[in-house]
Amino acid sequence: MVGMNYKLAELEKNGKPLYAGIIGAGQMGRGMVAQMLSMKGLRPAVVADLSLEDARDAYADAGLKPGVDFDAAATVAAGDKLLAAGKFVITVNSELATKCSAVHCTVDATGVPEAGAKAAMEAINNGKHIVMLNVETDVCIGHILHKLAANAGLVYSGSAGDEPGAVLELFDFADALGFDVRVIGKGKNNPIDYDCTPESVAEEAKRKGASPKMICSFKDGTKTMVEMTAMANATGFLPDIMGAHGASGTVRDLPDLLSLKSEGRGGILNSYRTVEYINGVAPGVFIIIASDQPHINHELAYLGMGSGPNYVLYRPYHLTSLETPLTVAKACIDHVPSIVPRAGLVAETGTIAKRDLKAGESLDGIGGFTIRGTFISAPEAREKNVLPMGLVNKNTVMLRDVKKGGLITYADVKLDESSLMVQLRKLQDGLFV
Repeated sequence: MVGMNYKLAELEKNGKPLYAGIIGAGQMGRGMVAQMLSMKGLRPAVVADLSLEDARDAYADAGLKPGVDFDAAATVAAGDKLLAAGKFVITVNSELATKCSAVHCTVDATGVPEAGAKAAMEAINNGKHIVMLNVETDVCIGHILHKLAANAGLVYSGSAGDEPGAVLELFDFADALGFDVRVIGKGKNNPIDYDCTPESVAEEAKRKGASPKMICSFKDGTKTMVEMTAMANATGFLPDIMGAHGASGTVRDLPDLLSLKSEGRGGILNSYRTVEYINGVAPGVFIIIASDQPHINHELAYLGMGSGPNYVLYRPYHLTSLETPLTVAKACIDHVPSIVPRAGLVAETGTIAKRDLKAGESLDGIGGFTIRGTFISAPEAREKNVLPMGLVNKNTVMLRDVKKGGLITYADVKLDESSLMVQLRKLQDGLFV
């Protein structure tokens, strides 16, 4: 098998680099642009953001010069003209990232479900592969987007480097070798604060150069729940309990900690084939494997993997958006995704009230003041009529009171029927549920 570095080098040598259109010039988007500019055979051709200044900075901070290496365009025609002249494009019009003729693949790096749905549909409708650095959209409507892309002969994919993509690499490796994969999961490097808001994390966000909503979604646990949902839908593994256990430990603790309670080794699990997160094992992702073959167990012990019967495979890093360019390359060159919800809709990120909510109130969304997410199996979510968090936007209105910590159901809200997320979810439910 020829490595992706050689394939990209060949494109560079032949003067036929891949062009990516990137939507979102926040922390993730900026890192991705800089990484692509360091690579052979791949170019960040278009950067679209609501802030033209942020789009400009994505190139300028990486050493490119405005007016020389890149320029602004408002229309697809103007963008095509700049690209044909050898310049990159900045814009506030996201359609340039999905419609410019030179673009091979669109990357959504907004983290906003509605924006992700729009980007994905526009990319597919215009014959572009679509890479979602937007797990929030994927866990809600990824099944229909994957189907629509496949029907059009295109690749829909989550991103390498995001924790779901990183853990799937370990899973596929162990599964191919015939190991019994028992648990998959990720570490968490800060304690959950269910009460945090964009205001309470504003100083931390400023310090880290990130948006308060993004930091809040990490601290209130929503991002972890979203990532575990994506892991579940890619593998078929489920939460052992709603929201997962979220125990604390080190990598060395994992084989026994993530064993069954009934096995008497201090384990926390009721069943295997589960998805978990562990406080203190971060950054990185892990899987727990086992084998019923004595020779394999002997060799694992010889290799310093422990005494069994559970063994941990741990990847101590994930480079988030810095790895996304490899997913773009795989989609365009090999026509394969890094991660898709191939197991079907087996889990949801459900919606929980972050504070007491009253009838008539409008909700905000991920990383906001009113709601947070939880990890729940799809059968349980259907039984309880749980509202998928990705369907919530500022036009979602409470119809009934819900106490702090309570699950919010479809019956508790009036959804924004004009939302593309809502429309696509209805279509998905009609096809897959």
